[in-house]
Amino acid sequence: MGISVTISAATEDDAEKILKLQYLCYQREAEIYGDYTIEPLTQTLDDLRAELSQGPVLVARLGEEVVGSVRGTVDQDGTASLAKLIVHPRMQRHGLGGRLLSAIEARLAEESAAKRYRLFTGHRSEGNLRLYRRNGYAPVGTEQVSRKLSLIMLEKEAAPGRSPGEYVTSA
Repeated sequence: MGISVTISAATEDDAEKILKLQYLCYQREAEIYGDYTIEPLTQTLDDLRAELSQGPVLVARLGEEVVGSVRGTVDQDGTASLAKLIVHPRMQRHGLGGRLLSAIEARLAEESAAKRYRLFTGHRSEGNLRLYRRNGYAPVGTEQVSRKLSLIMLEKEAAPGRSPGEYVTSA
């Protein structure tokens, strides 16, 4: 039996690990768009630590290693904004991204009464778009960021009466 991947709340001690993983994961996005100045690659450790206090940040761990993460906040209208869903490249295509999405949705529904979920991804990020569509998200708008990049906004409604479920999951 192998080591299980667990999903839990990030701690202050995880900040540096999350930032390093974020840097690794967003290299592909930077390559797709020909822009290595995207915010996930220029974010500082202090900025990330500040995000840890703004809303839930979850991490996926394989033993002690952080192999995935996702962040979320909920506004006054009940719209949850999900951000920086990352999965280590060697762990991709095994369902971990979907598990992280489900876990952050459940957490935000339980703790902040989220009514809908919203996220953004680049227009050429086909793998991300497939993942989000597979998890019930639909495109609702596009924002032109630069000549090279348009962000597609995707949303889904929170399921009424959804049980928040377990945050710690196993592979």
